This record gives sequence, structure tokens and C-alpha cells, in this order.
Amino acid sequence: MMPRLGERYKIDIETIEKPKDEYLTDEYFELDLPVAPAVMVGDEILVESTDVSEDKLEDAICRHLGLAGPPKKKSIFSRITGK
Repeated sequence: MMPRLGERYKIDIETIEKPKDEYLTDEYFELDLPVAPAVMVGDEILVESTDVSEDKLEDAICRHLGLAGPPKKKSIFSRITGK
């Protein structure tokens, strides 16, 4: 999901992976970074210790870039009824 969004918005995606024990050190807590797993966009912490939905991530990327949000996806009901 993130590489695809990185290509769509022409932004760099940085993924940091470490053994779980390294996230529990005093040095890591001094960095004031979120508890892993986490997703950050710029300085904004989107989620900590959980997954993020693609819609929420894409909205945050658009906010960070100063773009209008992505077009909202229509529900199955609205596609069937045309409303």
C-alpha cells in the first residue's frame, strides 16, 4: 500500500524495521518517536501499535502535501442506487 501511495503522490516512503527489543530501550524513548509498529506522515503520528487504513493514510499524505483529499469512494449501495 505505501509504495503505491508513494508513487501516486511522488513522495519518499521510509520504512524502519528493528528487532522489538530495540524499540524498548531508553535511547529509543529519548527520540520521542511512537511505539512500534507505527505510521508517521511528516511529524504527525497517524497510528501506534496498530495498522492504518489506506484511506486514513492517503488523507494524511494529502494534508501533508497541501492537496485536496482524494476522491471519496462510493459505497456499494450508492453505486447500485446511483445516489
